[in-house]
Amino acid sequence: MALKILLLSDTHSFIDEKVLNYCKASDEVWHAGDIGSIEVTNRIREVSTLRAVYGNIDDKDIRSEFPLDNKFKVEEVHVWMTHIGGYPYRYNPRVREALTLHPPKLFISGHSHILKVQFDKKLQLLHMNPGAVGNHGFHKVKTMLRFEIDKADIKNLEIIEIKR
Repeated sequence: MALKILLLSDTHSFIDEKVLNYCKASDEVWHAGDIGSIEVTNRIREVSTLRAVYGNIDDKDIRSEFPLDNKFKVEEVHVWMTHIGGYPYRYNPRVREALTLHPPKLFISGHSHILKVQFDKKLQLLHMNPGAVGNHGFHKVKTMLRFEIDKADIKNLEIIEIKR
């Protein structure tokens, strides 16, 4: 049976009931950093399983709870999640060499507040950035990604948009 994943980022200390309802409907919630407040992740944990990384705005409490890089395997999919990762063909220098030497099947970053899903043909990996779901930032629409992992397949990708 496929695992239902909700991918979000850049909450910047804000999470509302609309977002939490999507969390409840997911097997796992992945947060790609700039959490802002530990209360955000505590609320998500009340309704779902959580994996997260810290972002550049996150304080020592969040940094002691979550790693800079979260590398894990779900089903047969190797995942690397970090907050500032760049994009295919323009990866952040901090991750570029390791990403090239050992590319995961799925590379996730946040930070830009711009939703983007792109396949890197050179490294044969899928890159996802869910945009931003908090109230802070220039984005006009809050965005998240929902998808399923079934053995080695990443499928049924959906974009979720919520008005600010």
